Amino acid sequence: MGHGQRLGDANIGLGWLYYALVRVERPAHAVCIGSWRGFVPIILAQALRDNGEGGRVTFIDPSLADDFWADPERTRAWFASFGLDNVDHHRMTTQQYAETVEHRNGTSVSMLFVDGFHSAEQARFDHEAFASRLTEDAVVLFHDSIRRKTSLIYGEDKPYVHTVHEYIDVLKQRSDLQVMDFALDSGVTLVRRRARAAQGG
Repeated sequence: MGHGQRLGDANIGLGWLYYALVRVERPAHAVCIGSWRGFVPIILAQALRDNGEGGRVTFIDPSLADDFWADPERTRAWFASFGLDNVDHHRMTTQQYAETVEHRNGTSVSMLFVDGFHSAEQARFDHEAFASRLTEDAVVLFHDSIRRKTSLIYGEDKPYVHTVHEYIDVLKQRSDLQVMDFALDSGVTLVRRRARAAQGG
């Protein structure tokens, strides 16, 4: 699903980048918005487990494409089949999650992965919903971020166009952010605050 994976040589593509970032940055809490079959939350959770510091993944997906995430027990069993018990799934949209007590009283976020509905408007909402909780050195990743693309994930009669790249173009205009595209497959863009020294602060 657009991360450049290749089964033949067990290559997880951009997953290597996601895993390495968690291992190097050592976040205590990562948030993943959206995932077709759990590739990214699995990678993040595995890296957090390998860090040995008790880190957890908050995974937000309303299961609108199909019913894969609809049953809580099946969802837990799916992650457990990879040896993982550090993923907390919330079957809701980011808009719904933003209204929960858990979100309002939640812990800080050191890594945010945005991979939900791929419109510029939704990518902005997903980002801004967690902006006040991002740590100073937080890493934010946007998937499907480098080009327009028509998706049929909700059915052939419900096509929609990925426009995340339009929001990325807005972020690239901000002097307080570093923005870097990785153009493999559907692409991922890394966003983080510039170091204060680099800003002259």
